Amino acid sequence: MSFFKINWDALGVTVSVACAIHCAILPLALSSLPLFGVDIIENIYFEYGMIALAFVVGAYSLYHGFKKHHHRWLPFILFSLGIVFLLLKQIFHDFHLWLLIPAVFFIIYGHFLNFRFCRHHNHAHKDDCDH
Repeated sequence: MSFFKINWDALGVTVSVACAIHCAILPLALSSLPLFGVDIIENIYFEYGMIALAFVVGAYSLYHGFKKHHHRWLPFILFSLGIVFLLLKQIFHDFHLWLLIPAVFFIIYGHFLNFRFCRHHNHAHKDDCDH
């Protein structure tokens, strides 16, 4: 028996915002870390790890909303577009900020639509629902 229920959309938005804060604020506020031997700002593994974490949490959140509630593809499409922009941001460093802004927008908007669609349909079921 579960004592609490995880709101996967809220968690997905939180992870996306954490990624945005990392990408926008951390390089400015913690630019002295390399002096101490800590290289989290330009650490490629950390960057891809944050993208992977946002993808896993977001994909699960969107799958849950799609399968259990609304059966709409638009949140998946927006979220996927955001992840593509995040990956492009890692490849094209000169356009970092120009790719980060739409990435965060699409990921958060995908989660917002998923949340709204879930609440709007209020458990409207199709034949393939398992509950």
